[in-house]
Amino acid sequence: MRTVVLTMKASVIEMFLVLLVTGVHSNKETSKKIKRPKFTVPQINCDVKAGKIINPEFIVKCPAGCQDPKFHVYGTDVYASYSSVCGAAVHSGVLDNSGGKVLVRKVAGLSGYKGSYSNGVQSLSLPRWRESFIVLESKPKKGVTYPSALTYSSSKSPAAQAGETTKAYQRPPIPATTAQPVTLMQLLAVTVAVATPTILPRPSPSAASTTSIRRPEPVGHRSQEMDLWSTTTYTSSQNRPGADPGIQRQDPSGAAFEKPVRADVSLGRVPKEELSTQSLEPVSLGDPNCKIDLSFLIDGSTSIGKRRFRIQKQLLAGVAQALDIGPAGPLMGVVQYGDNPATHFNLKTHMNSRDLKTAIEKITQRGGLSNVGRAISFVTKNFFSKANGNRSSAPNVVVVMVDGWPTDKVEEASRLARESGINIFFITIEGAAENEKQYVVEPNFANKAVCRTNGFYSFHVQSWFGLHKTLQPLVKRVCDTDRLACSKTCLNSADIGFIIDGSSSVGTGNFRTVLQFVTNLTKEFEISDTDTRVGAVQYTYEQRLEFGFDQYSSKPDILNAIKRVGYWSGGTSTGAAINFALEQLFKKSKPNKRKLMILITDGRSYDDVRIPAMAAHLKGVITYAIGVAWAAQEELEVIATHPARDHSFFVDEFDNLYQYVPRIIQNICTEFNSQPRN
Repeated sequence: MRTVVLTMKASVIEMFLVLLVTGVHSNKETSKKIKRPKFTVPQINCDVKAGKIINPEFIVKCPAGCQDPKFHVYGTDVYASYSSVCGAAVHSGVLDNSGGKVLVRKVAGLSGYKGSYSNGVQSLSLPRWRESFIVLESKPKKGVTYPSALTYSSSKSPAAQAGETTKAYQRPPIPATTAQPVTLMQLLAVTVAVATPTILPRPSPSAASTTSIRRPEPVGHRSQEMDLWSTTTYTSSQNRPGADPGIQRQDPSGAAFEKPVRADVSLGRVPKEELSTQSLEPVSLGDPNCKIDLSFLIDGSTSIGKRRFRIQKQLLAGVAQALDIGPAGPLMGVVQYGDNPATHFNLKTHMNSRDLKTAIEKITQRGGLSNVGRAISFVTKNFFSKANGNRSSAPNVVVVMVDGWPTDKVEEASRLARESGINIFFITIEGAAENEKQYVVEPNFANKAVCRTNGFYSFHVQSWFGLHKTLQPLVKRVCDTDRLACSKTCLNSADIGFIIDGSSSVGTGNFRTVLQFVTNLTKEFEISDTDTRVGAVQYTYEQRLEFGFDQYSSKPDILNAIKRVGYWSGGTSTGAAINFALEQLFKKSKPNKRKLMILITDGRSYDDVRIPAMAAHLKGVITYAIGVAWAAQEELEVIATHPARDHSFFVDEFDNLYQYVPRIIQNICTEFNSQPRN
């Protein structure tokens, strides 16, 4: 009997060893087969609308040719989901007409969408829509899963036409139960009786290789660094509705056990149970009443010290919190200066206040001198660029924080910044004491730097401990876009009327040369319905309005309109032409625009020009008179705004007109920038 028992024990041990080896081998084979799938970017057609794609955030590849107006786009910066994804990407400037990859993020719907012309695409206005989206460069966020195959709201996927591999969900088969490894403790715990058959221990359900058959949900904002197996806990009272009763089990005692749930990684999705742990906070689009592009220039010089540098960061965090940061509202970046400036993050790095505050907390002091002038030059040349997220529709604002005084000069750098359309604010803390003023490089530096010297752009704080008091007034002022005077430049704030002599003495060939001169001048300006606008009048004995200020709102359209102007031929009534332009063209000029009249003629007028010219001057129209060949010099000086030497030009031949383009532009800008800054 003892021999029989020992023999049976040996058999049982041998059998468990076989199972143990088999289980280990099986697990090794399984682990070899499980590989993280390679992410492939889905391709879509130009006509695919964002609303047809269920995924909340995804990367897609757009083909070439999506600039075509048949692919409708609704909105600016933030687009209604009824828009073409690729058309919106071109309109926003993230892609050009050659196509490419783009990141799309769904956001909440708006009560209205404003159309605009940008990058060759005319977007349309829309009263309201249930869902919006924004487009960004296709740089995946670290740890975020993006689907390799998109989920569409209809059964017929438009992406299939573009060659995308779309997957319809299939019920995954339940794999056969594999042998489970047996621990040494289990092996030693086996007791064998002669009269009772040996019963193998039942593997724990927590180790069972079962697969959930619940339909996976879209992944949303989720880390890609996830395991292939996730765990969900059930008890006897938590039978999940809709689950297969053959798979959903619980221990007879009612105790909870863990059930492995397979995540369908190939589809870029995870089960709904995993998604329930995610934060589903609504994405803020930003405050549309404070749509500015803001750069903070913070003092990182050695003299400021760690404590004051920390107080400075607290103000930045407070501003980030007070401003509702978002793509439809204010965007903010930070540059720190010392010996040399450096950008910590640009306008498009952080799209909400929470992320921005987190980034500000991580800023460390650089040290060095306090070269503010160098920092302002850096921002003017580098920060407000399209690549850094600058929006042409938003005013550019710089807030400069200075501890004490700068160690270099700021006047010239600030002048160039103002002429570039940048609104400079200064916050100076703890200025120089009487015995320190001898060390100040540039006295009265703040007034030489700010946009206007009327007090609106300047803050002086006696102590760092009082810096927090500037928070509310600062936020209020930077958001008051109507008072951001330096957003207007010599190139983006005028209504320009060209008065073109089409008399017989000009001739067809020279008339085309005059039109090329008009084209070259127009190219220098920023053209849109809110920036510089252009109109044209041609005259002989009679006058003809070629196009008005409100007819074209983009530079390509204006340039094409100039090319289409036909030569008229006739006499030369310059005085009547000026009167006609005042009534038919400049009467429709906007009140906040500078009115510029540029008249080109090749001869003496048949009528009087003095009274019409005086009327133009009294109405605030700045007149430039350009004479060619047989034009009368004294007439040009009468027509031109005072001083005549800056507003009248004489050219001996039509072919030399082009040489005067830079000089005319320089005079226009010099006059604009010489306006009082109070």
